[in-house]
Amino acid sequence: MSKLFGTDGIRGRAGEYPLDDATVFKIGCAVAAGLTEKLGRPPRFVSGRDTRESGEHIETLFHSGAVSVGAVGESAGVITTPGVAYLTREFGFDVGVVISASHNPFDDNGIKIFLPSGQKLGQESERTIESYVETAIKNDVSASGKLESGRQPLFANSYVEHIAEYFPKLDLSGTKIVLDCSNGAASELARLLLRRFDNEPVVLNASPDGRNINKNCGSLHLDQLKAKVVEENADLGVAFDGDADRALFVNEKGDVVDGDATLWILANELKREGKLRSNKVVATVMSNIGLEKAFQREGIELIRAPVGDKYVLEELIKSGSEIGGEQSGHIIMPQKSLVGDGMVTALSVLNVLAGSGKSLSGLVAGLEPFPQILVNVRVSEKRPFDKVPEIAAAAKALEGKLSGEGRLLLRYSGTENLARVMIEGKDQRQIEQYANELANVIKSALS
Repeated sequence: MSKLFGTDGIRGRAGEYPLDDATVFKIGCAVAAGLTEKLGRPPRFVSGRDTRESGEHIETLFHSGAVSVGAVGESAGVITTPGVAYLTREFGFDVGVVISASHNPFDDNGIKIFLPSGQKLGQESERTIESYVETAIKNDVSASGKLESGRQPLFANSYVEHIAEYFPKLDLSGTKIVLDCSNGAASELARLLLRRFDNEPVVLNASPDGRNINKNCGSLHLDQLKAKVVEENADLGVAFDGDADRALFVNEKGDVVDGDATLWILANELKREGKLRSNKVVATVMSNIGLEKAFQREGIELIRAPVGDKYVLEELIKSGSEIGGEQSGHIIMPQKSLVGDGMVTALSVLNVLAGSGKSLSGLVAGLEPFPQILVNVRVSEKRPFDKVPEIAAAAKALEGKLSGEGRLLLRYSGTENLARVMIEGKDQRQIEQYANELANVIKSALS
């Protein structure tokens, strides 16, 4: 059976398998057919997309497939990934579908499927869809169906108001904020949200043209935001990715405040308010060892999950923790949502900032990250590292050199053909040398 689903739904190059017309149509059929069997009636679904030029075509294909087997669907148009998750629950849909490739370039796209709980499909459901797609024969593949989109303004306003309700006393009228919307799904919504709090932000990269999503902007490319925060003498900058399920920050000095630092700020606030009852925070294997040591000093246990927000969520539910997230800026607070939401994260940090009287750099005080380097290596195959003798030997030798004063993590990307080499240690120059040496070994073995 061919594998469609990675760690974050289905992802690929638009127009190519698994995002070719026939496969997307079959995925729509499969989701609808599976839900019909489970529910005993035709399912209702809502979909949304980011700003990629391929998004509407893929969304229409999915609708056409689902409707062909009896489902009833509506489109929320351009909206964030967590926005679709919210609409699925709030408006009584049976499933939510997001057409997005998150932080990837414009020519990629993807399909993410949410249950009303906010959780993504389980592996059993994913395998069922894969089986259907592999065996189904459909000769009438068509994207000629019309998207039902009459309630798009209602959906957008409901989502924005829902977020605002979490922060009833927040006043941002005196806060200077720079937003980088990555020419993505938050390009209109983030500005609308901040206006609810009497704030008119300085906005960057909010003019999507279908091809400029994530292009040298947003949470993966922070240089423009850093410069603008300093130029504007702003209190902070906020950067989203293409589907706005993550947020990264820039403090008033122009320094990056990543997902680890965001966890530090928000977990400490929860503890101060008596709301971190578990005394646990969930992070991933990528989170800096400095975060773990800082939490230890505060009597907070750091639990590490595999990389991927679905794994963070699984560990949050298992451990009963109130907050978890990734270095990349995905933050999940289960009492608000089971989905990472960049706009909720941004307001949560702004809420702490407004109530503390401190600067953003002041809120991060006490967190001292170890130097860290991450090197990506493009590979042609994803063989287990320990099954490639030269890589296994090089990794073992490197761990010996670190000798308890650092950390090596080798992993593959869940969405791209990349091997990731992450090293932490006390000396930046030394770990950069180590990472590049190991990256060259991987490149020789697997490229």
